[in-house]
Amino acid sequence: MTGLFHVGISGARGRMGRALSQVLDARGDVVVAARFDRGDQPDLALCDVVIDFTTPEASAELAAACAGRGGPALVIGSTGFDATQEATIEAAATRVAIVRSGNFSLGVNILIGLVENAAQRLPAEAWDIEIQEAHHRRKVDAPSGTALMLGEAAAAGRGEDLATLRTPAREGLAERATGSIGFSAVRAGGIVGEHTVMFAYDDEVLTLSHSAIDRSLFAKGAVVAAAWVRNRHPGLYDMQDVLGFRQA
Repeated sequence: MTGLFHVGISGARGRMGRALSQVLDARGDVVVAARFDRGDQPDLALCDVVIDFTTPEASAELAAACAGRGGPALVIGSTGFDATQEATIEAAATRVAIVRSGNFSLGVNILIGLVENAAQRLPAEAWDIEIQEAHHRRKVDAPSGTALMLGEAAAAGRGEDLATLRTPAREGLAERATGSIGFSAVRAGGIVGEHTVMFAYDDEVLTLSHSAIDRSLFAKGAVVAAAWVRNRHPGLYDMQDVLGFRQA
């Protein structure tokens, strides 16, 4: 189904909420039907889909509210959920369609799909995988959530869990384990985000990479997800579904 659709912005006064407003207000096929923050009482009936970049607690509460009334659909960009909040969102997805992702960049999510496909086809005993990422000096977590998503895609391509294959940043004397997935991180200056996945063989190297130039790309990707999910059956989806890497 195409045509005009109605979107709510949860966390409207936050940085991502403001970015979403700019992206949505520039589109001719969208009406922003509600802008709200935690504590507000939005009329969810006005919305076909709500885009939510808030906190794990607020996102779980919103998912339960949407599920309780059978809609609207949700796009969730919050991260850091605990087990109870995860369970709340999974339960809500039995009643409404939800797209959840730790990164809504279209380019990054294309990269994730390519990494999984490459890892499927390049034998683990011959091809080493290294994931390198760089961010601004103020980012405190390493490796980044996106780097871990890339690692999970590589591990999935090899039919394993990342926890089994992951090698943290190296220091000292240590021989590389066959089939392992290595990580390294840079924190410097104002780098928005750079991610590289290297597949290295004895006589050739395949490098897949992505560079973020402007943070508005995350808002644009979330809007693409909103347009996709608004007419889907209940379920918990991610950007690999949105981009067609998996059959939704």
